[in-house]
Parts: sequence; C-alpha cells; structure tokens
Amino acid sequence: MAFLRAVIRHSNSRNTGNIYLLHGTKGARNQIYYPLINYCPSALRSSVTNPLNSNVTASINENAPVRDPLDTNFSDPKAAFKSKTTWEVVRAYLVYQMCSSSWLVENNMKLMKLGKAVFGEKLFCQIMKLTFYGHFVAGEDQYKIVPTLQRLQSFGVKPILDYSVEEDISQEEAEQREVDASLSEVEKKEASSGVKAKPDEAAEVLGAPLPQYHVDKNFADRRYKVASARTYFYLNEATCERNVETFQNCLHAVANATYGTGITAIKLTALGRPQLLLQLSEVIMRARNFVTEVMGGRGNVIGQNLSKDDLIKKLKERGIQDTEKFLEKVVVDAQGVIHLFPWSGLIDENFGLSETFRVPSLKEGRMVRLLSQLSQKEEEMFRNMVRRLNTLVRTAEELDVRIMVDAEQTYFQPAISRLTLELMQKYNTEKAIVFNTYQCYLREAYNEVVTDLNQAKRQKFYFGAKLVRGAYIEQERARASALGYPDPINPSYEATSEMYHKTLTECLSRIKTLKDAGDDPKKIAIMVASHNEDTVRFALQKMDEIGISPEDKVICFGQLLGMCDYITFPLGQAGYSAYKYTPYGPVNEVLPYLSRRAMENKGVLKKIEKEKSLLLSEIARRLKSGQIFYRPRGNYRPI
Repeated sequence: MAFLRAVIRHSNSRNTGNIYLLHGTKGARNQIYYPLINYCPSALRSSVTNPLNSNVTASINENAPVRDPLDTNFSDPKAAFKSKTTWEVVRAYLVYQMCSSSWLVENNMKLMKLGKAVFGEKLFCQIMKLTFYGHFVAGEDQYKIVPTLQRLQSFGVKPILDYSVEEDISQEEAEQREVDASLSEVEKKEASSGVKAKPDEAAEVLGAPLPQYHVDKNFADRRYKVASARTYFYLNEATCERNVETFQNCLHAVANATYGTGITAIKLTALGRPQLLLQLSEVIMRARNFVTEVMGGRGNVIGQNLSKDDLIKKLKERGIQDTEKFLEKVVVDAQGVIHLFPWSGLIDENFGLSETFRVPSLKEGRMVRLLSQLSQKEEEMFRNMVRRLNTLVRTAEELDVRIMVDAEQTYFQPAISRLTLELMQKYNTEKAIVFNTYQCYLREAYNEVVTDLNQAKRQKFYFGAKLVRGAYIEQERARASALGYPDPINPSYEATSEMYHKTLTECLSRIKTLKDAGDDPKKIAIMVASHNEDTVRFALQKMDEIGISPEDKVICFGQLLGMCDYITFPLGQAGYSAYKYTPYGPVNEVLPYLSRRAMENKGVLKKIEKEKSLLLSEIARRLKSGQIFYRPRGNYRPI
C-alpha cells in the first residue's frame, strides 16, 4: 500500500534545511526522497507547513511521477524534445545545420574570434547565448545553471557537471609547458649539461625501455587530433590548487541542485605534474612485466591465482633466494596474492614513492628500484597531488554526490586507474562514490575491467565504472607508430563496439550474480556513456534478458548536453537513470569547448542527420498542432 510522509533533512555540508517527501511502493521497496521545493506545485508548497495536512496527499496523488513508454528505435520527436521550447528546437536545428558545413567547422575558432572583434564583447556574448553557447552550455556560473538543471530534472535527467573553461594557448606554449612538466629533475640536468646520466637501472635489468611513458616533443601538445576531450597543461602547483577549488565548486553546485543524484567529472592531469603520472605508469607496467617474467602469462598478479607460498616457489625457481624484504610488501588475502606492492599507500599523503617499488632482479639476484629516484621536491609534488585527490573525494562524500575520474592518454592511464581504484577502496565502502573511466577502443579494456572487478570483490569495495569508446584514437595511433611501440587501439570501429558490448555484458552478468545471491547489486555501478544508439539498445536488451530493472539503480546512461537528446530524454522519461554531461562557464572562456563540440559533430554526420530530421519533424508537429508557444513543464522524477 502506498504511503507518504514528510521528512526534514538538514545537511551540514550544504548549510540548508530541505523538505523532502518519501515516496515508496508496497514493502517500501523503492523509496526515493524528492525535494518538495523544486518539484511540487504551488498548491503543495502552501501545505508543506503541516506535513499531515490531507491536501499534501491529494496534491501528490495528482502529481505522481510520470513514466512514458520507451521507443527503443529512438525515433519519437515529441519524446525527444518535449523539454525544449519551440525556439530551442529551432536553434538546435540551426546549430546542427552549421555543424554540417565543413568550412564553418574547420574555421570555427577564427570565426568566433572575428565575431568578437566585430561585434564587441557584450553583443558577441549575447549572440553566442542565442546560438552555440545556449545550445551546448548550461550557463556562466553555478547560480545561472540552476534553471537548466531544474528543467533537466523535471524531465527525468540528471547532470554530470563540468566547469568547461579552457586555456586558449598556442601550440608552441602547450608543447613547452608539457615538456617542462614531464621531465624529471635528473632529465633536466642531463639536458642542460649535455652529460648522459647513468642508464635507468630498471630498464637495464627488467627488459627494454618503455618509450611510451616518456614525453616526446612531437606529441607534447595533447590537443593534437582530439576533439572530444578537454586538456589541462601543467603550469605550477598554484594552478593545481585553483583547479581543486573549481572542482569543489562543481561538487557544491551539483549537490545543491540535485540532492544526491548528481556527478562531477574531474581529470587527474589538472591536479598534478604529468611527470609523476608518467613515472608511476611506467612502474605499474614494469611490475606487470616482472609478473610475466616470473610467472608466465600476462597482466596483473591478481589474475595468476597464486598463494604467497606459490610466489616464493616461483621466485626460487628463478634463482631468487633472498625474498624476505620483497615479500613484506606483498598484499594477500585468503585467496592468495592480490598485489606485489601496497598500492593503497599511494593515496596516503605521507607515502614515499622512491623506496617502495623494488623487485628482485632475475638477472642479478638483487633488489632493484622500479622508479627512478625522485628529488625531495618531486616527492612533495606527488603528495600534493594525492592530497588534492583526497580533498575532492572527501568533499563529494560529505555532499552525497559522486566523482567520475575521466580517462586520459594511455601513457597516463595506468597511474590514473591505479590511483582511482585505491580511492574506491578507501571511500567506496558503502556505495559507489568514485567512478573510473574505461576506454573500450583499447585492446586491453576488457581485461582491465575484469581485473578491477576482481580487486573490488576481493577487497570488498563498491565498484563504479563509466564505459566510453574513447577520445584519443588518432593521437594514440600516431604516437605509437612514431615512437615504435605496439598500437594500443582496436583495429576497427566494429572491434571497439564488440569490446564495449563484451565489457558491458561482463559487468551486467556480475550484477545478476550479486542479485541471485541475495547480495547488494549496487556493489557494481555502471554508466553507459555513449552516443551510439545501437550500444544503448544493446544495454537495454541485456538488462531485460538478465533481469536488471531501472529501479535496481545499477545502470545509468549518459550523453553530452546538446547532443543525442533523442536518446537521453526518452530514457529519463521512461524511468531509466539518464544523465547529461553538463558544461558551464563564462562565454569567452568556453570558446575552446564550443570549438571542440563543433568539430566532434562534424565527425558524426550520420547521428546529426537523424537528429536534424527529428527536429524538423517536431517543428512541423508543433506548427500543425498550434503549439508554437509551447512551454516545457515536466513532471518526471529522476530515478
């Protein structure tokens, strides 16, 4: 039997008292808190002062959440655009029409700068708000985005907030900054003196050098051939501190607007010196090479199913006798070895990198350092980066929102994923607060996800993942070819789709196993972040086959604001967990973001054509039905 009650909740982190309704079904199976202030009509607001007033029950029954049937062909223009005014529908069509012009897209940044010079800053900003900016960006600051976020919510869609201000720096400056920030102090001394330092010890005794984990000037501008991802270039530690403040503002903004359902996206390259990520990535890959050399097979030690005794035996077979010091740091559980090193120490702000990562040399029978000696200053910079990460996740935890750590280039990604997994272990003890991102265009994507799922199971933390296709394909292929290491990218688009579907199926199967065992299915939370409707359809079909419902709240879908509305909104209106990646920031400072959106849309003309066709159909429908002055008023509630 349905029941209602008023609940007053006070959040210290938000410094506000919010009135909520608890809506549930039989057996209180699906209980969701809804903020009255944002969702209830004026008649209901007037009765909030007395929660037991019968008017409350009447108003709520009349305004129960709406759930629409879902057209899985995603071809219903009314469902796609009912959240938009007619002007916004027309604007969307005009924006996409302009994105179809190769000349306009290729010269978009020049044209925007010319427009600013011709019209003046104030008029230019108004023009942008009426066109590209208004379509792709939610607003200028955390206050002006509130109407957009409230409208999204009222149509069943939640935000992933991203402060999308980007530096508009030249290629030369980008290259200079990246090279300076990617060289260690030892390498800089080498370069200035012209005297080659002693060869890297780990490279000498643990196989060939790994060139992909060293900066190359030809690829130092990480914006090269990248249209769909923002790039941060390290300047100094003070800039990283400002980035932390920006991310914290995002967390507060999404918390105040969504009451626990929102997400903020962050990039690790915004929080520290890239040299440290490169070096840590190299350590991780050398550790994997060591596992391969000692035990055979490939990949992480967790997949080898070794006991500690088995490891000792393997080492002795390879001539390593004195293993006591090394084995002190090996992480084990009842099932065997999990890690060769105490990776959890990485997110300890007092952790020292240089002396931790040592392995026995099979060639020389002695312990060798996997990581080149860091200076005191470099160790301090690493601790600063870890402190910033902990600060952000603690803030998210206090505000009851989530953090998604974006994927970046493969030469940073081993370090990014390792740090993110350790943050999960520390903070995802009761629910998924931290999410990692997996790029399915990588040949190793499935293996990486399986390894991390196994770690989450073994170490008993909640696993959160965003699955994407990937943003750096052309850059990655060109760099691999130039530096002479294997291409990390799948051979074709079809192979990437297969990898995506295989990885998603593995996650869904494990969720079903949890459900069948009576365990909490929320121990695995997945975002299907894709603009590909075939992939979204695949996910829906698999959910249905496996028996995962939207109410389980373990699968969500995400697309960019202003793109693929014909997928996001029908999903949200049908009761699925749907998100819009929602950028905001001042007009002049988000021009690089808008430029990338134009370039990205040029590359997906097939999707644009479908969206344009649906937009025209909706314009025609409103003309015929006399709904030119239609005002969107949604009564949907995000799941």
